[in-house]
Amino acid sequence: MPDQLIEDPVMAMDPHPTKLEYYDNMWKLQSHSTFLSYFQGEDGRLVMVLDSTIFHPQGGGQPFDTGVITLSTDHDFKFAVNDVRSKDGIVFHYGFFENTREGFESTLKKGVQVGLFVDELRRKLNSRLHSAGHLLDVCVRNVGLSLEPGKGYHFPDGPYVEYKGSVPQNDMQNKQVELELEANKLIAKGGKVSAAIVSYEEASELCGGCLPDYIPKGSSPRIVKLGDHPSCPCGGTHVSDISEIRSMKFPSLSSLAIHSFRILPPQVSQRFSNTDKEGYDENLLQCRTLDLALEPPFSSYI
Repeated sequence: MPDQLIEDPVMAMDPHPTKLEYYDNMWKLQSHSTFLSYFQGEDGRLVMVLDSTIFHPQGGGQPFDTGVITLSTDHDFKFAVNDVRSKDGIVFHYGFFENTREGFESTLKKGVQVGLFVDELRRKLNSRLHSAGHLLDVCVRNVGLSLEPGKGYHFPDGPYVEYKGSVPQNDMQNKQVELELEANKLIAKGGKVSAAIVSYEEASELCGGCLPDYIPKGSSPRIVKLGDHPSCPCGGTHVSDISEIRSMKFPSLSSLAIHSFRILPPQVSQRFSNTDKEGYDENLLQCRTLDLALEPPFSSYI
C-alpha cells in the first residue's frame, strides 16, 4: 500500500466529469488515460480517479467492469481494479496495487499517462446479458403483450426485467412459447447494435415518440438501438450485433402481482469448465420467471 494517501476525496477529484469512452465505443477494451489522483475511501479501499475511462461503473442494471491500470513509465506498476462506481459524474476505480516496487509514489503524479485494460470475458458476458434484456422488450411488444418495462437487473446471478401490466392466466403458456420463438428468431436474424448521444427531440422520435419521465426535458440522452427495432435510453454496454446474444430460453412466466410481472432474461447456465473462469456457459442464455412475493413496480429500466 502507498505510504502517502490523499485523505480527502473532494481534494482528489477533478471538477470535470470523467469522460466515458465506452459511450462512444462499447467494444474498446484497451485505452489510455490521464491519472488525476488516488486516495483511501471511507471504507478503507484504495480509489483511483482518471480524466477518462473505458471501465463501466456499476449502475443501470449492469455490473461493474474489472481489469488493470498500468503506468507507461513503470512496467512493474499495476493497479488491479475490482470495483467501479460513479458519483456526481466522477468515476471511482477501486482496487489494490500489485507487485509495485517501493517508492513508486514519486512517479504516480497528476498528469501522467496510464494504460487501461478491461477484463474481456466479464465485459462480454455483461454486455450479452444487458442486450438480452433490451431484446426482451422488443419481443414483448412483438408478441402483443401490453407491458411497460420497469426495473432491469442484468447480473449473471439471476438477471430479470420487471414489467407493469397483466397477462391472462390462460395465455401464459402460449406467450412463453411465443416469446422464446421470437427472441431466437431475432437472434438468428441478427442486426447491428449502435449507441449515440442525441438531442431530446431526436431521442423521443427514435424511441417511438416519447421518453421515460426520468429523462430530463432538454437533455441529450444516450440512445441504444438494436437492429431496426425501436431505440431505448441506456448508459450501458452491449454486443455489437444481436446475433452475439446466441440464444435465449423462457422456461416459465409467472405473475409478481396483479399488475406486475418479472421475466428473467437471460440466466446463464452455471456450467463450470477449465476454459471459463467465471463458470458460465458461453453459448446459452436461459430466461426464467420466478414466483415472488408482491413487489412494487419500478419506474426506471436503465
